[in-house]
Amino acid sequence: MKTDAFALRHIGPRETDLQHMLQTIGVESIEQLVYETLPDDIRLKAPLDLDPAMTEYEFSNHIQQLGNKNKIFKTYIGLGYNQAIVPAVIQRNVFENPGWYTAYTPYQAEIAQGRLEAILNFQTTVIELTGMEIANASLLDEATAAAEAMALLLDVRSRDQKKNNVNKFFVSEEILPQTLSVLETRATPIGVELVIGNHETFDFSTEFFGAILQYPGKYGQVNDYTAFIEKAAASEIKVAVAADILSLVKLTPPGEMGAAVVVGTTQRFGIPLGYGGPHAAYFATKEEYKRSMPGRIIGVTIDTNGNRALRMALQTREQHIKRDKATSNICTAQVLLSVMAGMYAVYHGPKGLQYIADKVHAAAATLANELQKIGVQQLNSAFFDTILVQADAKKVKAVAEAKEVNFYYADENTISISLNETTSISDVNDIIAIFAEALSLQATTISELTEINHFPDSVNRTSAFLEHDVFNKYHSETALMRYIKMLERKDLALNHSMISLGSCTMKLNAAAEMLPLSNPNWNNVHPFAPLDQAQGYQEMLKKLEQQLNVITGFAGTTLQPNSGAQGEYAGLMVIRAYHQSRGDDHRNIALIPSSAHGTNPASAAMAGMKVVVTKTLENGNIDVEDLREKAILHKDNLSCLMVTYPSTHGVFESAIQEITKIIHDNGGQVYMDGANMNAQVGLTNPATIGADVCHLNLHKTFAIPHGGGGPGVGPICVAPQLVPFLPGNPVIPTGGETAITAISAAPWGSALVCLISYGYISMLGAEGLKSATEHAILNANYIKEKLNGHYDTLYSGEMGRAAHEMILECRPFKQKGIEVTDIAKRLMDYGFHAPTVSFPVAGTLMIEPTESENLEELDRFCEAMISIRKEIEAATIEDSNNVLKNSPHTLAMLTTETWDFPYTREQAAFPLEYIAENKFWPSVRRADDAFGDRNLICSCAPIEAYMEN
Repeated sequence: MKTDAFALRHIGPRETDLQHMLQTIGVESIEQLVYETLPDDIRLKAPLDLDPAMTEYEFSNHIQQLGNKNKIFKTYIGLGYNQAIVPAVIQRNVFENPGWYTAYTPYQAEIAQGRLEAILNFQTTVIELTGMEIANASLLDEATAAAEAMALLLDVRSRDQKKNNVNKFFVSEEILPQTLSVLETRATPIGVELVIGNHETFDFSTEFFGAILQYPGKYGQVNDYTAFIEKAAASEIKVAVAADILSLVKLTPPGEMGAAVVVGTTQRFGIPLGYGGPHAAYFATKEEYKRSMPGRIIGVTIDTNGNRALRMALQTREQHIKRDKATSNICTAQVLLSVMAGMYAVYHGPKGLQYIADKVHAAAATLANELQKIGVQQLNSAFFDTILVQADAKKVKAVAEAKEVNFYYADENTISISLNETTSISDVNDIIAIFAEALSLQATTISELTEINHFPDSVNRTSAFLEHDVFNKYHSETALMRYIKMLERKDLALNHSMISLGSCTMKLNAAAEMLPLSNPNWNNVHPFAPLDQAQGYQEMLKKLEQQLNVITGFAGTTLQPNSGAQGEYAGLMVIRAYHQSRGDDHRNIALIPSSAHGTNPASAAMAGMKVVVTKTLENGNIDVEDLREKAILHKDNLSCLMVTYPSTHGVFESAIQEITKIIHDNGGQVYMDGANMNAQVGLTNPATIGADVCHLNLHKTFAIPHGGGGPGVGPICVAPQLVPFLPGNPVIPTGGETAITAISAAPWGSALVCLISYGYISMLGAEGLKSATEHAILNANYIKEKLNGHYDTLYSGEMGRAAHEMILECRPFKQKGIEVTDIAKRLMDYGFHAPTVSFPVAGTLMIEPTESENLEELDRFCEAMISIRKEIEAATIEDSNNVLKNSPHTLAMLTTETWDFPYTREQAAFPLEYIAENKFWPSVRRADDAFGDRNLICSCAPIEAYMEN
């Protein structure tokens, strides 16, 4: 056994298992299986041109040396990013814990109660600090959250405003530059006209439907926006406020000023800088706007027994259900980071947060006072943590950088300095000394901080916050460690069993890939640090882009999109810019086959395109003739085709090259959704099938963990003609020669977690990547054959093979009174998370095992599914009191004195022998979604307050 080969550790099936698996499938070799699965004309003719695979030990040394090239300066740049202290208890027990980072989006609430509670804590923190009524479970970053606020305010315009097409949106010039850039990107396709200006001179005309303000402003100025918001409301203008979360501990919450939406980032609540991400943005609004609210909302409900349970609320907003009418994608979140931020609030509590905020403000106030004493004028009339001073920027910068300190240089005479939780008295003295030296003055030295508020009473917070028990009882490390563990035990993650979610690719997130994320050389770099301080990052990111170019066959890559949904949107916006550069502004038709990934129509609508759906044949393939007919019909206005390959039906369609040629012949570009890239790497690629752009889900194919529903990274790779339009950033130049405006806030998106994919590719190499794809196809077809005769597979390729996933037909079981949901809930009793339910076809299960799962786990899963099939046979439509309808079964049910069910306790909890060795207990019975939606509550208040009368 070659113990230092990473592929050996990543890929589940052992060499000794292959013969049995191949025999079960009915092929002689993996090569034969691949031949029967993929059309031969799209197979790559040569291996991927990648560096030789590193061992785990070699990669560890390599990434350490690369990290040493990053210079870790004391950084006071601010602009929405501040150095934070990650409490060690949270770093060890959440950030570095596979029980938290390998969990999936909590669609199956009964086995996600721990994560749901942690997110509820996050939502409560946001609601109480912002003074709003409802908050979601996080968004991607502050800039995209601001764009979502704009979209919500557009959606909730009055009837008259909609009738009169009121479309102007005021943006304060105080807004963060990256936020403005993302607003510009999002506004144009949806017909919004941005007007940027000074909030003090805004005219409140009836041409405006909304406005957004920054609190405090980008250079630290604190304004009382109460009068502005009141005046806006009089003109039916709703106001969003982008607010610094820590400042709200001391400043009047925007909700108390009358804001309609409050957004921001929780990065400074114990989340590393990470060169831009991932960080959890927050979004809070009024209850009346809940149906227009983006992202996911965690809500309180009851289970079958009337006990408190949590689940995702209002799920009808999910993109693949509402398609082009969706308000957002529930997947668009940063759950792992929101859990960390929520735990930070739990650990510190209201008094701890008050102490931290007081200390940060005192440091800024002291610095302002001391600089004033040496003749450096401070310009902000009121501030929290950021001061703006007048000085010769060139002179100060030279001294500061020599002493390894970064400020933000707004112009040649103005410098912004943002202080943070890590700033000490010694740091304040160092900053004073830098200015004194730059100006040839004598520095003063301070020994204590000034405790005077540098903002007026009108914005001094008076309301209480975080009074709930959870924020006031876990302040010792022992207490918090045990609380985190208690929640972890309620969640089924990959460290317990296989999560075979079709389209979601829940594969191993190897420890060797994850370890570098805790290294301060990687996680403590500001995204707007000068490039010469981030040479390690620059080398890693450029190399990852090159690796992805090779894998996709394309010419250029941007890593900026920080989710798959963002990648879809970025790809379409680049296509849009390409057409516009050729004078083809009118090209706005997106053809989308009904077998494409479900999020595609909503992304097309966001990009200002008109969706035309093309038909699918009975065998699940694209109807080529219908597509040809519609491409010709719309040839003058055709923008693109959005196609998923292999299809969401789990099939490599042999007509794919004909399909892409039809689009090109009619003036369009081809966008390939990379959701199923795990079936392509090393065997074929998007360029070969004829695509022009694809997005990749690094949190699927390239091993970034799902983290309970985020972080994700969704880069796009593009053909040569699209490279000039790759997105830029207003602070750090990046992107193509004629770059579109920003897709997300940071220049390279969630750069920190890109280390994982870089490690994955570097340690597998060309041969390992190809082998991983082959084994993904092997594992899927093994399950397909093992379940044959028990469940029908809805679609297969021309030779009867699945790609890396398959759809099981469950609709006939309705004759027995059994719904697909019953199978999903019963699987919990067997210790498994359900495959993807009712997507892309209602009443089905979509299974994707990934290459990481070994033969024993595949067999256990198949054994469970076959056992459930027998239970289905025993069920009758007349009698719903059966083991499936009553699932899942909790420990509380099994240990009560009375047992009123027509089956044994053993049948309920231990239907197969293997379960007793490693039993996972769902912590609640079935969650009542309808009750929770009728009584929507998304904070820690006791459910009794919201019970129906």
